[in-house]
Amino acid sequence: MQQSTKNTLAKAFPWVAGLILVAGIVAFSTVYVFDTGTSVDEQITVRETGAAVVPEEKPTVALDPVARQVAGRFIVTAVARRSLAESYELTHPELRQGMSLREWESGNIPVQYYPADAIDKATFKIDESHSDEALLEVALVPKQGADVKPQIFFIGLKKVKGKWMVNYWAPRAGVSIPNAGS
Repeated sequence: MQQSTKNTLAKAFPWVAGLILVAGIVAFSTVYVFDTGTSVDEQITVRETGAAVVPEEKPTVALDPVARQVAGRFIVTAVARRSLAESYELTHPELRQGMSLREWESGNIPVQYYPADAIDKATFKIDESHSDEALLEVALVPKQGADVKPQIFFIGLKKVKGKWMVNYWAPRAGVSIPNAGS
């Protein structure tokens, strides 16, 4: 009796595996081929009006000097792990990730550290600047002889109720490509 059950399962296994494979291919094809990247409401609007839905492009504006000041204060507080209560006030809830002020002041925060004492200069490059948000690249250049390397970071800022806040901080990492000769 035991042997016949094993034989039945052994015969059914390739069929079950084949069905699972086919279901996976159908699911992948449906998402990859038929996903339009628009919501159902947008698709209905397009069908009803015949008009394509184009995301609204925000006008580019000169970077607000206050946004740049907030970015600078964020670097010397949150990034350098100094005056963390001040940095908490500069940080948008998206970047705080639900942390309380008390948790933030522990210094275990979702912001990559860079020592302020090692910084010789910081230069900003504006990638995007709108009336309510901006994305900058910040090059932190260490002093001669410092034990840290220069680093470039992305810093994102959002204006909330008239106040600029940092909502993004991450290193700009390049992808290393192996040398074909080695």
